[in-house]
Amino acid sequence: MDFDFDCPKCQQQLTVDDSEVGLTVDCPSCSELIEIPVPPAAEPIVPPPLPEDAPPTAAAAPAPAAKRVKARKVGPAPATTEPAPVPPPPAATEPAETVVEEVFESIQIEDMQDEDVAFAKNLSASVHQIRGEIAKAIVGQDEVIEQILISIFARSHCLLEGVPGLAKTYIVKSMADAMHLSFHRVQFTPDLMPADITGTDVIQEDEHGRRKLVFLKGPIFAQMILADEINRSPPKTQAALLESMQEHSVTVGGETTRLEEPFFVLATQNPVEQEGTYPLPEAQKDRFMFHVKMNYPSRDQEREVIRRTTSAYKPAIDSVITAEEIVRCQEIVRKVPVPEHVTEYVLDLVCKSRPGEEGAEEFVKDLIAWGPGPRACQQLVLGGKVRAILKGRLHVTVDDIVALAHPVLRHRIVPTFTAEAEGIDVDHIIDRILESTPTGAASNVL
Repeated sequence: MDFDFDCPKCQQQLTVDDSEVGLTVDCPSCSELIEIPVPPAAEPIVPPPLPEDAPPTAAAAPAPAAKRVKARKVGPAPATTEPAPVPPPPAATEPAETVVEEVFESIQIEDMQDEDVAFAKNLSASVHQIRGEIAKAIVGQDEVIEQILISIFARSHCLLEGVPGLAKTYIVKSMADAMHLSFHRVQFTPDLMPADITGTDVIQEDEHGRRKLVFLKGPIFAQMILADEINRSPPKTQAALLESMQEHSVTVGGETTRLEEPFFVLATQNPVEQEGTYPLPEAQKDRFMFHVKMNYPSRDQEREVIRRTTSAYKPAIDSVITAEEIVRCQEIVRKVPVPEHVTEYVLDLVCKSRPGEEGAEEFVKDLIAWGPGPRACQQLVLGGKVRAILKGRLHVTVDDIVALAHPVLRHRIVPTFTAEAEGIDVDHIIDRILESTPTGAASNVL
């Protein structure tokens, strides 16, 4: 026999058979899972009396029709049919900003000792003598010579750019003589192969007539290398210098040979004639610490060049420092302290040169397609340490960073088409970046 009961959640009247007592049904209105209760005893339904003043046409609203549902056995019924209380929504609060602080492992940085300080002072005097010896052969170009010396004592390399006839090769040869270093010149041409630089294995016979492979060293095995017109050789040949520049070693036939220290590469390129050349890839240019530009000498300097080179004058350059002393200088340079505000200035300067950096200036986004990487910060700080010693100081200042900003950033900034179309060169962009990065922008100022 059928009987009716109400859904405890939505009050929908349901009709089931009394044989299905104890099973569960799904309410067709609210989908609530309900256990079929025991039917109540039949009682006569007595309608409530109508009030005396009620109109004769008034009638009770009809009750909603009951829905027939089908019971199904789905396991034990829920413990309660009462709807679960809905928790009140949490009060609206401002989301707390999560600050993630990077923690770096503490490392021990070696400080300068008394003997290091004395050696650094002697280095300043030795560099002054070196420049005096070079001046016997080279007229002017003081800034170029200083930047090359900085790159040598920083254990790095230099990319020299200038028109023909500015004594680029003569500067490097004179510097090698003044520093008592072995010197080799490699003329890069389109048909130059990597083995012509690094060397190769050749078959030779010993005194017993037995043949064996013997490694024949190439011109890379010298302490100072001049890669003349490096952009005239294809990238495969240019890449032959990468291992020697970074690891100071050469690998041929699976055998690695160390180069003699100190090792320095000075590459030259002609900015005027670009036909038939292979521009250096950006990753390879980044290996050079400085991109030094040589300009024409002044009128008085050129007059002195004419007087010296058209006479019987032959400069005799004396050695001032040895290779062992240069290696010792390269180690001491890294112990020079850098104030915190100088480090912050370096970070501000390099980050302002990146168009994708947050807070970049509008002119940076318009004129720079690609900015410098972390190696620019390293070279600025390391070059600043060397320059401080050459100036007779044992600490780096912001002036050291400003003085080296152009040669460090010049080959690490890629201008946009807009900049090239408007005739804006990289040096002009660096000038604007320096102007927009005041020395007081650092967070910690001494």
